[in-house]
Amino acid sequence: MFENETPDNETPEYVIPAPSIPSLPVEGSEARFPVRRIFCVGRNYAAHAREMGADPTRSAPLWFTKPADAVVAIDEVGEVPYPPATSELHHEIELVVALRAGGAEIAPADAMAHVFGYALGVDLTRRDRQREAKAAGRPWDIAKGFDQSAPTSAVVPRSRWDAHGAGRIWLAVNGEVRQDADLSELIWSLPEVIANLSTLFALAPGDLIFTGTPAGVGPLVRGDVVTGGVAGLTEIALTIR
Repeated sequence: MFENETPDNETPEYVIPAPSIPSLPVEGSEARFPVRRIFCVGRNYAAHAREMGADPTRSAPLWFTKPADAVVAIDEVGEVPYPPATSELHHEIELVVALRAGGAEIAPADAMAHVFGYALGVDLTRRDRQREAKAAGRPWDIAKGFDQSAPTSAVVPRSRWDAHGAGRIWLAVNGEVRQDADLSELIWSLPEVIANLSTLFALAPGDLIFTGTPAGVGPLVRGDVVTGGVAGLTEIALTIR
């Protein structure tokens, strides 16, 4: 046995309490989906790329991450706090892919076999902090990876709903629709997203992929009620506390 290696039948002893594993409920099951990592695709709808001042071409996907504990189950909390250190919180509705299997250099033709199911997520963004980071050539971590910045619905297994490249995705604030598009408008399809990401990271079961947001992102204030959905998959309702 190597030094500091723990036998398979023993639980390691930690010097502080071990953190809990972030997880999401699974529709139709008492078991939960454990979240390992959160990957996000930026500017994956052409209209959104244009509204952000970017060229909506099929250059390499733009990737960023959120910590796993940024996830919060919408159905269980019903609300998330307005974060500190910002005066410009924005909503970004996204289809989320939950992986059941991983690997590296996954071929697009094989990518969907790695999917456990799907969810609906809101990529909450400190837009002012993101703008500052872009201007200074700095990472986006403060803008994207804050506490509870990834409110997400329950995961729906592929046996109950599967992505077929099309379907309405929308978000409304206080009943006013702001984001309204179709999954067919994705610049990079779901198989391409998974395949590309697997060239950068060895993917693993428990990884979540936020697949991009349509045009219409905008500000949220305390008390706003956010609703949204993907046709046939699920709908959400969330209050900004």
